[in-house]
Amino acid sequence: MKKIRILLCDDHNIVRAGLKCLLETSDEVEVVGEAANGHECVREAKRLRPDLVVLDLAMPLLNGMEAARKISKDIARTKVLVVSSYSDDAHVVRMLEAGVSGYVLKQNAAVELLEAVKETHQGGVFFSPQLARHLYRGGATGNQEGGQEGGPKPETREKLTEREAEVLQLIAESYPNKQIADILGLSVKTIEKHRTSLMDKLGVRGIAALTRYAISSGEVEAFEAGVPGGV
Repeated sequence: MKKIRILLCDDHNIVRAGLKCLLETSDEVEVVGEAANGHECVREAKRLRPDLVVLDLAMPLLNGMEAARKISKDIARTKVLVVSSYSDDAHVVRMLEAGVSGYVLKQNAAVELLEAVKETHQGGVFFSPQLARHLYRGGATGNQEGGQEGGPKPETREKLTEREAEVLQLIAESYPNKQIADILGLSVKTIEKHRTSLMDKLGVRGIAALTRYAISSGEVEAFEAGVPGGV
């Protein structure tokens, strides 16, 4: 029997190790690669062409939502399954928009992960029961009263381009322009233009305001963000 080839993406080594042990209890599954940040996840997905990418939302350099969006767009045969502690409507809806095939809550992973892997690999979708109840009640269409994390509703969130979202996350993670340029393979002048454009589009001024927006919109998690002294 051909095994389900999985790329495992999480920035915490101990979490990856635990999920890998759990996945490999099944003879039907093979973990073919691992990644510790969003950019590495996308790069390894393109290199390995796995059947399934299992990823967390809160990853440095490029968050799980943007990584999922890139993988879904660039590697059509590879499915994406989210394993996250976030259960609010805003995160779930945005991941659906990014093209994921399933969403498992981390606290349920020991029971649900293997079932989710098999279901999504066969072309189905899988959501932890708590999330499925939200969706059936209308969470996926924005009829709920916002997310549990206190972020903006999906329908009111400013639409950013993929590149703007990448730059915003790196700014919020305290990277200076030169390092952002190196990470994204762009010039410093281009990064400066993106930063100015972000401030104009979002109606904010200063790195601190951009960072606060990045946290509230879910582009970056609060524990990863910082306010640099100047870029």
